[in-house]
Amino acid sequence: MPVARTTSVALIGLNGSIVEVEADLSSQLPAFVIIGLPDAALGEARERVRSAAINASCPLPSRRLTVNLSPAALPKHGSGFDLAIAMACLAAAGDVDPESVASVVHLGELGLDGRLRPIDGILPAALAASRAGYGTVMVPAANADEARLVPGLTVIGVASLLEAAIRHGGRFDDSGLGAIEPVTAAGRESAPEPAAGDLADVSGNGPAVEALLTAAAGGHHLFLVGPPGAGKTMLASRLPGILPDLDHEAALEVASVHSLAGRQLGAGLSFRPPYEAPHHTATAAAMVGGGSRLIRPGAAARASHGVLFLDEAPEFPGAVLDVLRQPLESGSITIHRANSVATFPAKLQLVLAANPCPCGGAGTPTDECTCPPAVRRRYMSKISGPMLDRIDLHLWVHRVTAAGLRMAHERPGISSAEARRRVAEARAIAAERLRGTPWRTNAQMPGPWLRGPGGLHPGGRATAELDRTLERGGITMRGYDRVLKVAWTLADLAGAARPDSSHLHQALFFRKATPA
Repeated sequence: MPVARTTSVALIGLNGSIVEVEADLSSQLPAFVIIGLPDAALGEARERVRSAAINASCPLPSRRLTVNLSPAALPKHGSGFDLAIAMACLAAAGDVDPESVASVVHLGELGLDGRLRPIDGILPAALAASRAGYGTVMVPAANADEARLVPGLTVIGVASLLEAAIRHGGRFDDSGLGAIEPVTAAGRESAPEPAAGDLADVSGNGPAVEALLTAAAGGHHLFLVGPPGAGKTMLASRLPGILPDLDHEAALEVASVHSLAGRQLGAGLSFRPPYEAPHHTATAAAMVGGGSRLIRPGAAARASHGVLFLDEAPEFPGAVLDVLRQPLESGSITIHRANSVATFPAKLQLVLAANPCPCGGAGTPTDECTCPPAVRRRYMSKISGPMLDRIDLHLWVHRVTAAGLRMAHERPGISSAEARRRVAEARAIAAERLRGTPWRTNAQMPGPWLRGPGGLHPGGRATAELDRTLERGGITMRGYDRVLKVAWTLADLAGAARPDSSHLHQALFFRKATPA
């Protein structure tokens, strides 16, 4: 057969494109040529494929092999095309069934000994193949469980090139197949889990717990300010535990991002919201994603449908915090490179935590602040005004007093299970109210809809105080709309049909909370 074909997948961000792999065998001097815009790692497939075929006892013929990756203008990165290239070459040589090879999408990297090594991004690649209409994919054995997370897709896990060739009708000596040990996915980190603990562990800080419930019920961003030891990190780590489970589509998207980031996935989908807490030394690329050729997701993308917690927020470089401004509005991250554009989801809840000043004593009745006023202003100004304007809830977290601790012991706080039930009920109310719209949580509602069909018209009795605050310049128009969103969440938690002046007042308090 002069030309044999099979398919693979090229990933740019989470988006996968089907790539046709063509192999032509001609009667010329022995050579192996790969064309179609391969990068350096893909260009090295010539040596990997030829050596793997020899050592797997299914050698390629000593003739000229030309492999074309189509469409040629599409950038192709990495070693995940090795298996497809090898199978197309064997089909061109007549050693395997070309029709069988053409009907399967092949993904995997070859070792020089012929074994198949696991690769990153198998889940989004398998999803792309399924959405393109392909029903079968062949992947390394270590990636098989991950690929099987795609519903309705037939997954063939193979340990070596020889096993793959035999499955496609190749007649080779298979006596050594049983001795081949599949390459494991050792060394791949798992997604971080939120700190273990129950919301009931938070003692003597009722307003902070109420703010956390509000943030969870409406999908709002949260800014916690308070002295060291007030419990800001404890509160933030409890937020994922009171969020509802993800639906199947969101869980699949979260797993796809983690797969592309090179993280180990379990045998089944996790339906719990993710939690990311990068250190304040993180760069802008580490926060939103990047890379010169292969674009990887950053912490914000990995936290999509979950919580991104930035502890000691003023210690982050201002430019790193400001790269989150656009994703917080749009819910997505777009990274531009000279030859490609990658898009990642960023439907996250942002939680910032900060001390009131470098020494941590400002605004507390017991500690004396030793920071000059200019140092204090410079410290908090590292979080820009436009960034703070995008945060719905601002809360001053007080240290727990001995009296508060005694009261908490006598009357324990709400547990995470009970809080999650209340959050789920509030979200169900919001989803029913927003039925027929593209939004499901209060934080997603746009301002014009809130002030129109949403029913909270400026100039009404309920919004009177909020209107005066806007008139005095106390909040921006964006802040005005975010107060309305929080008011709806407070009403949903209370079971009210619509927000009244008390809900608006409390939402405005959350917006303007300052050290007491």
